Amino acid sequence: RQRQMCIRDRDMIQLFLCSSFADVAKFLQDCVKNLQGMEVVFIPTAAEVEKVKFYVKKGWKALEDLGMQITELNINTTEAPKIKETIKNADCIYISGGNTFYLLQELRKTGIDKLIKQHILTGKLYIGESAGAMITAPNIEYVCMMDDPNEWKELTDFEALNVVNFSTVPHLWCFPFAKATKEIISRYEEYLTLKTISNTQALRVDGEGIKILE
Repeated sequence: RQRQMCIRDRDMIQLFLCSSFADVAKFLQDCVKNLQGMEVVFIPTAAEVEKVKFYVKKGWKALEDLGMQITELNINTTEAPKIKETIKNADCIYISGGNTFYLLQELRKTGIDKLIKQHILTGKLYIGESAGAMITAPNIEYVCMMDDPNEWKELTDFEALNVVNFSTVPHLWCFPFAKATKEIISRYEEYLTLKTISNTQALRVDGEGIKILE
């Protein structure tokens, strides 16, 4: 079932935002043709500071099962020209889950935040899982109910990629984030446009608008 919503006019954009990619990868086949052989640059940065990171391998496996060709990109250990070349040559950018504030900090340190936004706005397919989904919002202050921003002292503000005009809230009512998602909705629903998704839902965002896939 698909529910249609609206987004500002950015006709080239192609986003697939989710909580758990392994649980919704089947929907990607309905959104994008010719996944077989598609080159994906896989950025696991957000998970580097997490103790639990099984979802990284599960996401990777789900991409493989779709027939996509994966190149891992560790932005902290790769030189800037190589980062730029790798992303340019890929058909798709995938950012995995983890700590959203750490992700934003590291994207900014390398300047890759602007590069990724540029590629998204010119039509490159972007898959964002959890933190990778939330980073597309205008600002990630709302994520403080889910991740601790105080650990990442290099951040002076929480302005994110700003490629959509809403804020994704992943893991709706799902363990271990049930309380956090409830608090985010309670605190921010009056101020932000929130799009909530469970682990078995995804958001498709393109020139036609936003659809919840479930």
